[in-house]
Amino acid sequence: MSADACDTLHGLVRDELCQPVQPQVVEMAAAIAALYPGAARAVLFYGSCLRQARLDGLMLDFYVIVSDYHAAYGNSWLATANRLIPPNVFPFAHAGLASKYAVLSEDDFRRECSLASTSVSVWARFAQPARLAWKDRPETTDAMVISVAQAPVTLFQRTLPVMAPERQTGVTDIWQRGFALTYAAELRAERAGRSVNIVDADLSRYQMVGEAALGAIAQIMGVGPNGEVANWRSPSRSKRDWRWLQRKGKLLSVARLAKAAFTFSGGIDYLAWKINRHAGADIVITPWQRRHPLLAAVTLVPRLLRQGAVK
Repeated sequence: MSADACDTLHGLVRDELCQPVQPQVVEMAAAIAALYPGAARAVLFYGSCLRQARLDGLMLDFYVIVSDYHAAYGNSWLATANRLIPPNVFPFAHAGLASKYAVLSEDDFRRECSLASTSVSVWARFAQPARLAWKDRPETTDAMVISVAQAPVTLFQRTLPVMAPERQTGVTDIWQRGFALTYAAELRAERAGRSVNIVDADLSRYQMVGEAALGAIAQIMGVGPNGEVANWRSPSRSKRDWRWLQRKGKLLSVARLAKAAFTFSGGIDYLAWKINRHAGADIVITPWQRRHPLLAAVTLVPRLLRQGAVK
């Protein structure tokens, strides 16, 4: 992105990241960062809890950005796991609140927010609102702004070519279509229409950020004869890309579930809680499944797909 094209988008992202959060969130973010002394660079707070005034009984979501995996884990096998199937996800509790956090290196976070990413997981999340709940030094804010600002641009560049050319397309249409496509690239427990609800919950925010993202893309790609933003990919190539992203995303979701069986104490119960909460299911975890979380996760997924609890 050129410097001129970045100004508006970077300003919006900076303002959003720097908005204050509840003191409990700040305390939890600092406590998570303290688990990685010398390696933690930033802790980003994201997800549905951003919109909640009361946090009791909820699961808070964080991303911890570290300098590199060796600095974060030493010689532990977790460094290799984080590098091969990013991110690692861990549970954390502090001052009566529960959370989970994912770990990514600075380099991986920057790449996974950009068009260089080969999965949707990170840029789909950080195209949505987030807060910088903790940082190691003031200049870290600039680095986070640069990375996070790539996320909405990536979503728009990947989505624009597959929008129906015969229909007039608005900014909210692009967001909704983009989120629907990314949801199809992961095992999701949310009900149908979730992509519409996310945008409708904060229309003015998505309008402003979307317009700024389109402005940045226009600077990168140029505009067509009628002032339209040029596509990054041809429609046919983009449709193939999305099919590949969706196939890979489902496989990655299963791989991450399997990995979480080793890194996430009580992960199988969290999985059931999340699916029950978002999909209205009634999954009950058996003692055998708690003793064998890896086998439970692998055997649960096909049944949940058949039942439509996850898609």
